[in-house]
Amino acid sequence: MEQLKQKYYDYLRLEKNYSEHTLIAYRDDLVFFESFLKGTFDDRDLVRVVYPQIRAWIVSLSDDGISNSSINRKISSLRSFYKFLLKTKVILVSPLLKHKALKSPKKLQIPFSEKELDLVLNSLKFSDDFDGIRDKLVIDLFYTTGIRRAELIGLKVQDVDLYGGTIKVLGKRNKERIVPLLPVVIVQIKKYLTERADIQTIRDEDSFFLLSKGVKLSNSFVYRIINYYFSSVSEKVKKSPHILRHTFATHLLNHGADINSVKELLGHSSLASTQVYTHSSLAELKKVYGSAHPRNKE
Repeated sequence: MEQLKQKYYDYLRLEKNYSEHTLIAYRDDLVFFESFLKGTFDDRDLVRVVYPQIRAWIVSLSDDGISNSSINRKISSLRSFYKFLLKTKVILVSPLLKHKALKSPKKLQIPFSEKELDLVLNSLKFSDDFDGIRDKLVIDLFYTTGIRRAELIGLKVQDVDLYGGTIKVLGKRNKERIVPLLPVVIVQIKKYLTERADIQTIRDEDSFFLLSKGVKLSNSFVYRIINYYFSSVSEKVKKSPHILRHTFATHLLNHGADINSVKELLGHSSLASTQVYTHSSLAELKKVYGSAHPRNKE
């Protein structure tokens, strides 16, 4: 079984090009399910699993207070594993063949307002040292390019083209895209690179964004940057890099950007992924419509 699971992990890494973060999540879900089988049915044979066993796991997860959306993600990991077993002809029928995803309410992502972004970028005082210059650039790059947190952390020095005014972003499934830079951001990048050059010892030389000790940023560190600065200007519950990505898309759409162009900038493979950002744009449109239409003044 261990050999079979290793082949599956290799398949995800080499053929599906999944990120290390995704690989860890898929592996953990599979190990967790295998442990449940052992504890509940005294059986760890993943190949001979039947749907009632999976259903028992779902019930157990729900009883433990796990949300439907989180359960669906775990089942998605299992589905991927059994698709691999089908592909390699280890099994003939997936035990999840007739499974239907649990219903879960869609969470409304509330973007930052233009006023909140203005307060952070133009009114807050960032320290004029390496940390402050880097933090402001991180925020502005999120807001002006819409890149994901992993894409920002993975940005390489050679990916930044100041002459062409673009960055090369490595997105999901190792798909590359070119994103333009605003002149104000290019000025900040030059200032950051000057400070970066003064770091005594750099371990992660290829990484564009670094800590002052010369190593690349971590996921939690980037999250803390956004949460720290926006906590002083926003009362929104969620203050994260993803909300800035959401804000980027919403503000572009509010100002008349074509949704297909926004799709390309975000690196979405389908328009459906981009359309989740249109609800805020629609709210803005309704506000303008209500204030501008003569019939609303009667």
